Amino acid sequence: MNLAEMLTYADIGQLNRIASHYECECKPNSKHELIQGILTKLGRRDFFEQQVRNLPLPYRRFLNTLLFDERPYFGMEELIAAARQALDDEAEITPREMVTCLRSAGWLFNGSTNHTRYLFQVPADLKQRLSEVTRQHMRELIESTDEPAVYRDEGHLLGEDLKLMLRFIGSHEIVLNPEGVMYRRTQQQMMEHLHVAEPLLGKGGWRFGYGRFFKHYPDRLALLYDYAFYRKWIAEAGGLLVLTAKGEEALDIPTEEELIQLFRFWLRLYKGAVPNISSLIYWTSICAKSWVPQASLFEQIGPFIKPFYYDSPEAVFDKRIIRMLMHFGLLRVGEHQAAGTVVQMTAWGMRTAGCCSPPGTGAGKKKV
Repeated sequence: MNLAEMLTYADIGQLNRIASHYECECKPNSKHELIQGILTKLGRRDFFEQQVRNLPLPYRRFLNTLLFDERPYFGMEELIAAARQALDDEAEITPREMVTCLRSAGWLFNGSTNHTRYLFQVPADLKQRLSEVTRQHMRELIESTDEPAVYRDEGHLLGEDLKLMLRFIGSHEIVLNPEGVMYRRTQQQMMEHLHVAEPLLGKGGWRFGYGRFFKHYPDRLALLYDYAFYRKWIAEAGGLLVLTAKGEEALDIPTEEELIQLFRFWLRLYKGAVPNISSLIYWTSICAKSWVPQASLFEQIGPFIKPFYYDSPEAVFDKRIIRMLMHFGLLRVGEHQAAGTVVQMTAWGMRTAGCCSPPGTGAGKKKV
């Protein structure tokens, strides 16, 4: 439902709180006048844009989470959990107070049926307008540059390397250590068979939160290994790593088709550490249709990123988003003489990012 419909179902107490929030001059006992006053105020494009752009950062994060959530209704505990994720550690407001503030601002309403009266929803037209204002604001502020002399575009190499890894496992006797991990020499031999090699992990340092084997292998290889293990294409048997019958069959799956499934798996895998990863990919696609400095891109997207233990927002952005998008062939990364590191979404990236767009906002959401 849109805002106008939700206002008609709201009680006069909430209508007065919303009218007071926006300083509407209305009779407090006239439901009709309150609704008209609220709609008139929020219907002004300049007023709505100003309200969105003046929102404190935690509220922007909170609304961003709700914008990209496909659920039509939220329970109070679900809202509180989302608000908690949006808050900084030093915040002076509680998650419940954030929810209350958004109700008073007309962003959240109770459902209108007996089954939904204790649940909450965001007006569909406000979600649409929030998405439009955010897109416009980012595009206005993002810098752009010309094409760098040299850039890296990995295309579909990740999908090809998945098959090369399976073939390597199927044609070698791979002994695992007591932890069920390939020895470093074996890892190095496998790397030599792949299109894209990574440095092996050094000793020390904490690695967790991005998959089962993330602590044992470099980022890209860990993703391939986790995915193959999840699909039951590889298995541990008697201290050896072996290719299963399903793994042999997987060698015949078209690379692009498998790459799409791998991308979906990656979103689920990284979502625990980066809950709003879908929105970060979508906003990246909005800002990086042409070549843009990575630093300028971070200025726009960085505020939506929270640290994850040992990963700062900058590290999450660079290592977990930009670098992985490059490995998927969704993003080109280059070095510009004047602008430093620059990035641009590929045509494949723009299509794939459609699956991460806000649901129900007309933003071109596509299934991949």
